[in-house]
Amino acid sequence: MYDVVVIGAGQAGLSAAHHLRRRGLVPGVDMVVLDSGDGPGGAWRERWDSLTLGAAHGIHDLPGLPLGDPDPAEPASAVVSRYYGAYEERFGLDVVRPVRVRDVRPLVGEAGDEVVEGGTGEVVDRGVDRTSPLVVSSDAGSWTTRTVVSATGTWTRPHWPAYPGRETFLGRQLHTHDFVSAEEFRGKHVVVVGGGASAVQFLLQIAEVTTTTWVTRRPPVFDVRSFDQEWGRDVERRVVERTSAGLQTLSVVGATGLALTPVYQQGIDDGVLVSRGMFTRITPAGVVFEDGEVQADVILWATGFKPAVDHLAPLRLREPSGGIATDGVHVPRDPRVFLAGYGAGASTIGATRTGRAAALAALERVGRR
Repeated sequence: MYDVVVIGAGQAGLSAAHHLRRRGLVPGVDMVVLDSGDGPGGAWRERWDSLTLGAAHGIHDLPGLPLGDPDPAEPASAVVSRYYGAYEERFGLDVVRPVRVRDVRPLVGEAGDEVVEGGTGEVVDRGVDRTSPLVVSSDAGSWTTRTVVSATGTWTRPHWPAYPGRETFLGRQLHTHDFVSAEEFRGKHVVVVGGGASAVQFLLQIAEVTTTTWVTRRPPVFDVRSFDQEWGRDVERRVVERTSAGLQTLSVVGATGLALTPVYQQGIDDGVLVSRGMFTRITPAGVVFEDGEVQADVILWATGFKPAVDHLAPLRLREPSGGIATDGVHVPRDPRVFLAGYGAGASTIGATRTGRAAALAALERVGRR
């Protein structure tokens, strides 16, 4: 019986593990950290080589061990994998990997009928026992625990939006998750779908080797204001408002916008970062807009990610709107579960902080704080 199982060893998970360890929990005895990767690095481990440290949108220090000043020209995937590996070793976190968690369930199973709060019609436990320990099941075994810190981020849940004719396209379709290098598209016309930072970065890279068309649902807005602490607080406030209400999380660009950097301005001037709008349907040979069809060899879906929380499905935490209602890192529907790297905590700015908050909340729950 563990006090805490941390699922995920990315930024939020390692932060949580550090604070648990610092307050006396022993890996393999009181706590365990599970990770699906083949090695350290979290989602950064999977990023494409052309995403250098200097081009990445902020890699923040983990508690107790600064990143330092690596070469900004080195791939971010290599830098972060090395840094996270050194961090795990330095603090003796004993991460267990590769472990692909299937689900989290109450030890005693489901409680039966849904319990409804008197007179309000609000479901309290949804037929799930909220008092027993939890069992974390995976392809590598199972762990019984009093609490779970879920720090699984979003990388394993790429969002593929549904559009008419998508299944008929005869060219190649891929998602941000599968991008390797712009060079593989040389000589092919590429339609890039999405209005976020990844789409913009892909367009600038791909335009160096071939032609592109940028597709967005809404006209992209490049923000000229300073991306300072006040901006960060405003972004966090808007995200927290949604997660507190149990609404689905916003896309990154929906929360942060796009900063008008000199590089982006040049892309606009060159006609690369100019959106064609949204197509109406996809054909075997390309995409159709209201004013005509664009022939395409590749459709690159830079359409973001969803929170990777399917392993929590047996606990029935989702609200009718599709999200999980949260109070900070707490899940009001289940006091045994703490979410790190969810909502506002999914950003590199917030992940370390929410990892700490989740660890402290779990410690308080088990009486170890």
